[in-house]
Amino acid sequence: MNSTVSEISQLWDHVLLKIHDRLDDQRVYDSFFDKTYIDSLDGSTMIVVANSSLAVIIINSKYQNLVSQAVEDVTGTNFQIRFVEKSELKKVQEEKKEKPSFFVDSHLDPKFNFEAFVVGDSNREAYQAALMISKNPGKLFNPLLLYSDSGLGKTHLMQSIGNAIREESPNSKVLYIAAADFVDEYIKFAQGYKEEQTLAQFFKSDVDCLLIDDIQFLIGKKKTMEMFFVIFSDLEKSGKQIVITSDQHPNMLDGLDDRLKSRFQAGLVLSIKRPDLVTSAEILRAKITAGGLDVNDFDEDVINFLASRFSNNVRELEGALNRLLFYTINMKPTKHITMEVATEAIQGLISVQDDKTKLSEGRIVAAVADYYNLTPSQLTGKIRTSQIALARHIAMYLIKTMLQVPFTKIGQYFGGRDHATAMKGVEKVEKSLRFDPDMRKAVDELKAKLGK
Repeated sequence: MNSTVSEISQLWDHVLLKIHDRLDDQRVYDSFFDKTYIDSLDGSTMIVVANSSLAVIIINSKYQNLVSQAVEDVTGTNFQIRFVEKSELKKVQEEKKEKPSFFVDSHLDPKFNFEAFVVGDSNREAYQAALMISKNPGKLFNPLLLYSDSGLGKTHLMQSIGNAIREESPNSKVLYIAAADFVDEYIKFAQGYKEEQTLAQFFKSDVDCLLIDDIQFLIGKKKTMEMFFVIFSDLEKSGKQIVITSDQHPNMLDGLDDRLKSRFQAGLVLSIKRPDLVTSAEILRAKITAGGLDVNDFDEDVINFLASRFSNNVRELEGALNRLLFYTINMKPTKHITMEVATEAIQGLISVQDDKTKLSEGRIVAAVADYYNLTPSQLTGKIRTSQIALARHIAMYLIKTMLQVPFTKIGQYFGGRDHATAMKGVEKVEKSLRFDPDMRKAVDELKAKLGK
């Protein structure tokens, strides 16, 4: 990512605003986040300078997920974020000089391993496949594609494969990269920054196992998809293992190269579903133990309560636990956590969660944008590409039919358009629903996603 100092500074200002809004205690922000700044962006690695060694420790141990989500919301990219003290910058810069010419780091996180992954009915198939592949890379299912909603363990399993392969064969060349970073690297290559070696040559000679996260971010980038197809074919022919994650089944990735869809489905495609109550409770116990705490210090009712209220994904569950721990350490110190304490601690989260379930224009736009791999601002903005226009009209239709919002207000919500524009958009969808099965399918799936 090539950005000016001003752009980087503005980016971090936006991230800090989100962090500030999501923290329940102003003192935490003032103590640990105030005066932090981005020192550098290198590939998918973000180096952030904190004001003290204590701030680095606290942020890394308690608020890493909060920061990662805020950065992803602002940038649309899954950065590897590293907090350092100012005195550590020289060491970080020296490390950079030792990086290979392509893909500055494989970004494997050692905490993602099979031992730390909680297995349940929702993810058992994916876990078993990942485990088998880690013991026989390139010889069984190639590629393996895991798909699910965000926060259900795709990246954990993918990186567990890479870490297991490296543990068994330390000389194995394992590359983990987000698809968005692959796009950035392709752009650098296309602009001639790395003329000494082509991307295809690099992968063929320097990668034994490719782990590529969030493949949906290649959609709409024709040249990048063409390059990835060449790389994919070379690795596959050479018997190199490929593991891919996506937010949807390949068939649902509209805009993805048909050749890639075909190759993906020739391997093994498995879904990870939302965890049930039993699995959520086990995940929670594992998180408590991993944090050096004693599960016996939590009433069983507390475990079940958190598991039932925050089971949409693991990040949500972990966030609720972190809020509870912060409260019982800083606000109401106690060793044994009862239901009364737990309810007090996470009342704010429950209110936010309940607000999120209420149907609104914003929630409908967010759901449609996510369905079509767009951003809400693209739907409400001025861009008129065919895909964005289609998604915009569907959002207008759902707002009109599900919320009975007047056309004038709908037009205003979508960038100040007039009521006639909103009416035409809704009418187009109504007409398509009569004869277009794809339109009916999209609308039905969106209504189901919105709980209607």
